[in-house]
Amino acid sequence: MKKLWGQYSYAIILICLSFFICFIISIQSSHEDHYLKIKVSEGDSLWKIADNFSKEHSLSKVEFVNWVEKHNDIQGDRIFPGEKIVIPVEKKDDTMTEFASAER
Repeated sequence: MKKLWGQYSYAIILICLSFFICFIISIQSSHEDHYLKIKVSEGDSLWKIADNFSKEHSLSKVEFVNWVEKHNDIQGDRIFPGEKIVIPVEKKDDTMTEFASAER
């Protein structure tokens, strides 16, 4: 067994690490499928979107904005019209359109 480990330790570690990374990526991508994706409209901000969806999430505005920034790789509250972002609001059913307007 020691001889086998000595010859293939790097390959074994690489394979295990690859499986672990694939597992983490699959969890994260399936996790976001449960949340609503919206298309940013002209004049929208993360704070305004947090207000528009305030009855559909239990986060404070700061927590909402931080969650959106983290899960969409946004830096400094900057969003642009036409951009599609995931927000921490659960989809109610699968018949809903993938992208909803932030205006409510």
